[in-house]
Amino acid sequence: MNAPDSDYGLWGLVVLNSAIFVGFAYSFFKPTTLRDWRSFGAYSAFIVALFAEMYGFPLTIYLLSGWLGSQFPGVNLFGHDAGHLWWLMTGQQGNPHFGVLHILSIVVLFAGFMLLSKAWHVLYHAQRRHELATAGPYRLVRHPQYIGFVLIMFGFLLQWPTLLTLVMFPVLVVMYVRLAISEERDSEAAFGDAWREYATVTPRFIPHLSKTGRARPAGSH
Repeated sequence: MNAPDSDYGLWGLVVLNSAIFVGFAYSFFKPTTLRDWRSFGAYSAFIVALFAEMYGFPLTIYLLSGWLGSQFPGVNLFGHDAGHLWWLMTGQQGNPHFGVLHILSIVVLFAGFMLLSKAWHVLYHAQRRHELATAGPYRLVRHPQYIGFVLIMFGFLLQWPTLLTLVMFPVLVVMYVRLAISEERDSEAAFGDAWREYATVTPRFIPHLSKTGRARPAGSH
């Protein structure tokens, strides 16, 4: 799709942006186990699907073009700004990149990448010493690395929702929950009472608001 009034068909940007965001996450996460590769692969698939629609072929816009055209006559649906569907459907005017949701998405993306980075740093050193990861974000939750991935994907959905990524998102969240539970079984088998003590005082995903989550011996993830 490379019509004069279209901002799509830019497959070079699809490859470039996918490589940047997948590579950026890899530099923080550095998967080593099969479970790590599964979680990283799911994130990578989400990113590729996102940028394929953002710059390649706008499947969501194409499928909804009849309804969107009737609701927003005069709007160039195949211009880049129309891809910011939350902005378009709420009737906002001006540059969507300065909208509240887009700015919020940047904040959420930054938080996700920072959490992923800090979690991996702690986990890497704990694994090298064959100890339980209890420092940094592991003091607050047992699986900060998966929270980081979910935050990054959610951040992208705030600025550029597509039908495919909206369907993928809850599926991937469920997958991460299952991976987390599987990791906990391995951690309990490896560390026994130390893991159970940690799991008793540290929530799986949502930190306690009333305390800072002191970590005693913790799980490897």
